[in-house]
Amino acid sequence: MDTKTLKLELTVEEVNLILSALGKLPFEQVFSLVNKIQQQAAEQLDVKQ
Repeated sequence: MDTKTLKLELTVEEVNLILSALGKLPFEQVFSLVNKIQQQAAEQLDVKQ
């Protein structure tokens, strides 16, 4: 797997659309990615988890 990282700027609406699409895939394939997106979004939006 490539270890390079990207920083993307997306609206909350766009991120929610991505999460919705990921939600249609098998859980075992996407759970870590969904978790990573949610954690980073919460940090940026100052949301307490």
